[in-house]
This record gives sequence, structure tokens and C-alpha cells, in this order.
Amino acid sequence: MSQAEAVRKASPLWTLGLFRSELLTTFRRWRTLALLGVLAAVPVLVGIAVRIETGDGSSAGGGGGGGGGPAFISQITNNGLFLVFTALAAILPFFLPMAIGVVAGDAVAGEAGAGTLRYLLVAPAGRSRLLLTKYAAVMTFCLVATLVVAVSALITGALLFPLGDLTTISGTRIGFSEGLARALLIALVVAVSLIGVAALGLFVSTLTNSGIAAMATTVGLLITVQILDQIPQLHALHPYLFSHYWLSFADLMREPVYWDDLTKNLGLQALYAAVFGSAAWARFTAKDITA
Repeated sequence: MSQAEAVRKASPLWTLGLFRSELLTTFRRWRTLALLGVLAAVPVLVGIAVRIETGDGSSAGGGGGGGGGPAFISQITNNGLFLVFTALAAILPFFLPMAIGVVAGDAVAGEAGAGTLRYLLVAPAGRSRLLLTKYAAVMTFCLVATLVVAVSALITGALLFPLGDLTTISGTRIGFSEGLARALLIALVVAVSLIGVAALGLFVSTLTNSGIAAMATTVGLLITVQILDQIPQLHALHPYLFSHYWLSFADLMREPVYWDDLTKNLGLQALYAAVFGSAAWARFTAKDITA
């Protein structure tokens, strides 16, 4: 049977099985569990630090304008739900994308280094389907990692601080249920904000047979982009860096919601995903698999 015939015989159910297998492989790794554990610990540490700082948990001050972590931190003692927003703002610039870079960088290169990539390609999947499955698994990890942080922050906030109606960045009041819905929406936006990083890591992963080299390169690129985004002299370049609009999720806590930077962020992530996803596909489908 030719490879083309094998790919045609791969049913959607078989593809779902391949995706399930990829998810099990990813989430059974000790490295993945350790990354999720570290991410879950960040909200706990932030919550404990704020609790110790405020002593009896009384208000530490009002919320500011602007929309990053500091404006949320000042509101945590008033409402534990703000710990969700603070934790996401704290991990998004580095910890969360680093975890995504590690998982994405290892997706193909790790298989090649372990000598299992050739056996995966023997199955009736085809390179394109296998690459899409791996990208879908990385994106699933993005979502799971973000929700782990959000749930950890929500539990910690509920244990250490009161819950109730929220005051938005704009100064208006919204109910707790609406605030909870916005917290979930923010978590989803944060996860989607990482599709560009996931595609970049997957592309790097197709360039080498060393999982460690791919992970290190992806994390190095993340750090480099973050540094470039902080240099004022490069302000003309900033809107094109995938990390520039990451913290725009704070605009979901305005009333009404300010969509401008949010849509720019999502459009930029889609562009990065398309460019580096296409590059990964071009490289992987033409790659000589020797291991």
C-alpha cells in the first residue's frame, strides 16, 4: 500500500485516537506535570504574599486605571476573584509561554531524538496529519495550563479573601457571577494568545533532532522578544512582536469592554500561527527522517 493510500484509509476515528494518544503521552510526562505544578503554585504564592502583607486581610487600597497586574493586585484583598486576573498577568509574560515553549519545542524533536518518529510515520497518518495532531496537543496544553492557573487562583482567593461583587477598572460594579464569567473569558483569551508561541515552538522543533536544543531555542527566542518589547527605541517594532498585546486581556475588565487591543492581539497571534505553522509544515513534510 502506498503512503497516499494509507493516508486515505486513516479515518476520522483513527485520527481522534492519534490525538488521544498524543495527549496521554504529553500529560503523562513528569516534565509536563512539573510545569503544571509550578504554574499552579504561582497564584498560591501571590495570594499568601498579599495576605501576609495585609495582615488581617483588610483592604490595601483601591484599584487603579491602566489594566495590568498592579491594578488587580490592589483589589485582591477586597475580592479574591481578582487573584485570578493577577496570577494570569504575573505568569503570562514569562512562566506560561516558557512552559508552552518547552512542550512545543519537544513535540517533534523529542520524538526524533528518542527514535520514535519513524514509527509514528509508518502508521496511516501522514506527516501533515501528524503535525496537526501535535499542534492540537500543544494547544490543548495551552488551555489546560491556563485553566490550572485560573482554578488555583480562584481556590486560593476564595480561601484567603472575601468574594462578592467586583469593581471594574472603569469603576463600575458587576455581580460575582458576571465577574466569574469574565474570569473564564480572560483565561480563554490568554490561552488563545499563545497560539503564536506554540506555532513558533513547533517550527523550531522540526529543525533539529534534539528536544533539549529545540526547547532551549524556543525559550531563548521568547526571552529575546520580551527584551525587544521593553526597549523604547524599538517602539516602531513593538506592535509586530507576538508578546506586545498579551496583557490586553485586562480590557475585558472594563465597562464597556475595550476591544481594540484585544482584536489586535488575536489577529497578530493568528498571523504568527499561520506563518510559523506553514513553515513547520513545509519543513516537516520535506524532512529526511533518519531517527
